[in-house]
Amino acid sequence: MTDLLELLPAAVATSFGDDAYQRIRRDVISCRLAPGAFVTEPELMAAYDIRKTSCRIALVRLAQEGFVRSRPRKGYQISPITLRDVEEVFTLRVQLEPLAARLAVGRVDLGLLRELEAACRLQHPVLKLNDQIDVFMDANKAFHLAIAAASGNERLHKSLTTLLDEMSRLVALGFGVQKTKPEIKHDHNAMIDAFAEGDCKRVELIARRHIETFQAMTLEKLYASLAQTGAAIPVHPDAGARR
Repeated sequence: MTDLLELLPAAVATSFGDDAYQRIRRDVISCRLAPGAFVTEPELMAAYDIRKTSCRIALVRLAQEGFVRSRPRKGYQISPITLRDVEEVFTLRVQLEPLAARLAVGRVDLGLLRELEAACRLQHPVLKLNDQIDVFMDANKAFHLAIAAASGNERLHKSLTTLLDEMSRLVALGFGVQKTKPEIKHDHNAMIDAFAEGDCKRVELIARRHIETFQAMTLEKLYASLAQTGAAIPVHPDAGARR
């Protein structure tokens, strides 16, 4: 049977595809679709109540971003999380975010940063833990991207947007299995104070320290989760599936 979306205007079909993409992508990033899991188009269509065209639009975009991989005769695989991913994400963050912070001195909206910092600390006891982690990561991402946007460098902002999405998968896997929510201590407030003082060197130092601390905490949770589940993170993807 012809997919009904094929009979609709291209803009409408794209809109449905965008919605499917956003919903599936959200579940990939939050690890509700587990890293390394195999899925098929019919399974996704049923789970998300979407048509074939929407499903394919979503999968094409997710494959372009490296979140899924086409596997002949098996469907699609949610991209595994590898040690290389962990190392690369944090190596880039520790280089790019201090730079973004330094460039944002004198330009960032301090009131906005305080609001976003407060959002990171809001408690949501009625939510399930995985949803609490999602809310925290959204607020944390907004805080860091507000700084990146204030840097005035669009490529830097775009790169950090991608890195923070990839980092969210690491956090969801590590902290979710350990049934605990990430904490940010006082680094955000210390960074805001440094911005207020216009202290470029201190802003850079705090940004670097914050990322290194969060990296150590995330790796600890990831390894604990792997030991608990008996799983193993590969050092790198198999040669035929590398991005």
